[in-house]
Amino acid sequence: MSDTLPTQSTGVATAAAELLRGLRAAPPLTHSITNTVVTGFTANVLLALGAAPAMVDITGEAGMFAAVASGVLINLGTPTPEQRQAAREAAAGATDAGTPWVLDPVAIGVLPVRTRLAHELAALRPTAIRGNASEILALAGLSTGGRGVDATDEPEAARDAARALAARHGSVVAVSGAVDLITDGTRIIRIANGSALLTRVTGGGCALGSVMAAFLGTARGTGIPALDAVAAATLVYTLAAEHAARAADGPGSFAVALLDALAAIEPEDIAPEAHVEERAL
Repeated sequence: MSDTLPTQSTGVATAAAELLRGLRAAPPLTHSITNTVVTGFTANVLLALGAAPAMVDITGEAGMFAAVASGVLINLGTPTPEQRQAAREAAAGATDAGTPWVLDPVAIGVLPVRTRLAHELAALRPTAIRGNASEILALAGLSTGGRGVDATDEPEAARDAARALAARHGSVVAVSGAVDLITDGTRIIRIANGSALLTRVTGGGCALGSVMAAFLGTARGTGIPALDAVAAATLVYTLAAEHAARAADGPGSFAVALLDALAAIEPEDIAPEAHVEERAL
């Protein structure tokens, strides 16, 4: 995917290298309330990268665990009644403890239960919101969403929606696509690394939300801004996807190769292959 943007000296590659090094030195406990389709894959992605996964989605425990975790993901892919309440508890627990947390509003728009919950959770000011363009547009109230979990819009179409959400909720907003778009409302970062095979593996996007939570947990107390941590997570993950695609014959081997690539990527691998653009808004 790699040559649609120039490599620029934005600091994202430097932050990515620093955070990857820190993550492996002190694995962040990464609490993921995520959908049942991707739980195992998400845990394996975190383990391969060097983080410590935990999937605590039980009412009465989720909030307690979020308070002691390094970072939290709340993914709305399969929002059962108990998981919805656990998500509320985890968001409150993370907020009270100052734990960074990521909201992934999967398939919102026309589906009413998850859409209401996404708006409720967004109002609690997540550290980051990650979704495809259609989900970000829907959360901003500018569309009815995509086709299930699939986007029908490109990231650039959601640029203004992402800026509005960032301003409204004080969150970093990451729009995933062929060129990822990440903003905090004042700066915008585009990352053109990755592989289309990520869209052909269940959990390819959802796992990125947990990687963001892990990087945000590692960044806590370092002075690295949340925008840079989210961009760093995206860069490491999409660069590993590029490496995996070179070794893969198709989606099945790609899923395995992605885990291997996440385990193999080193801090010094990042800058030479990063395709990043940053601008002020």
